[in-house]
Amino acid sequence: MLGGMPIPRAVAVVVDGSRALVIKRYLRHERYGDCVMCEATGCPGPTCPGHHYAVLVGGHVEDGESAEDAALRELTEETSLEGRIDRLLWTGRHNGRPASYFLVADVTGTPTLSGPEAQEHSPDNSFELLWATPADFAPLNLHPADIREPLAQLLRP
Repeated sequence: MLGGMPIPRAVAVVVDGSRALVIKRYLRHERYGDCVMCEATGCPGPTCPGHHYAVLVGGHVEDGESAEDAALRELTEETSLEGRIDRLLWTGRHNGRPASYFLVADVTGTPTLSGPEAQEHSPDNSFELLWATPADFAPLNLHPADIREPLAQLLRP
């Protein structure tokens, strides 16, 4: 929270044909009260059962940063890829935070897990980059669920 307001999330949507780049996650905390996914899924406590899910590349918008700049910064930090914002695709909510989803064009590099995600990777907090088709969204538990349909529409030829 920044000044009582939730910190916005900026998301870089990277597309390769009918696939989108996602981060497959496993997250488990000692206590459910420490876990944002327990709160988001209404998971009962007192212990966090662990969560398997996937998210699009992104993170919080830093103070004084535009959402577009944040999306590109997160893309490079998390995947080592670079690109440019093509356009705003849609807005929504991610765990109670406002989220902006940007299509990234002219992407260069090879997706490689990097930054804090690579440093924090562990058995209870794992990160894996992968390309997902719309058929993969439900099995991967793409979060938040309300982005699955607009993302599937974007990936249709």
